[in-house]
Amino acid sequence: MIYDGEWMCGKREGFGTLSKTDPETKEYVRVYVGSWRNDKKEGAGTYFYSPSAFYEGQWSEDQRSGWGRMQYENGELYEGEWLKDKRHGQGLLLLANGNRFVGTWSDGQKNGQGKVFYLDRGQLYEGFWVDGVAKCGTISDFGREAAVRPTVYPIPKVND
Repeated sequence: MIYDGEWMCGKREGFGTLSKTDPETKEYVRVYVGSWRNDKKEGAGTYFYSPSAFYEGQWSEDQRSGWGRMQYENGELYEGEWLKDKRHGQGLLLLANGNRFVGTWSDGQKNGQGKVFYLDRGQLYEGFWVDGVAKCGTISDFGREAAVRPTVYPIPKVND
């Protein structure tokens, strides 16, 4: 590992870049670019897990905490609040297939109110989650005419 940045009393402090050697190319690649305090990631910074996976956002005590955006290797993207390296608070999860969840997270799992937009089939689920499991909600047609694989039958309207 190579660190290029500010130091204080022998510890990384301020802005800096941490790089490591790529085992295949033998060239240095960035691992982290951002702020440090007391030798830990603190404040704004970007961490590169791989060429296609990275986190950019707030850090506290070497953990993702505050607002941030995480791009995953599988094509998913989470943008929202973090606490102690886990999704926590309000956030948006874009799945690789285009579907998305918008709602509340706690300790890394869906907890509280949220919506799942099934854009591939033109439906919307609005409900309440507990520890990542949908407990109660409603499903309705949403953008069905633009869906790639719409449901065979639309959900009928309720009339008074």
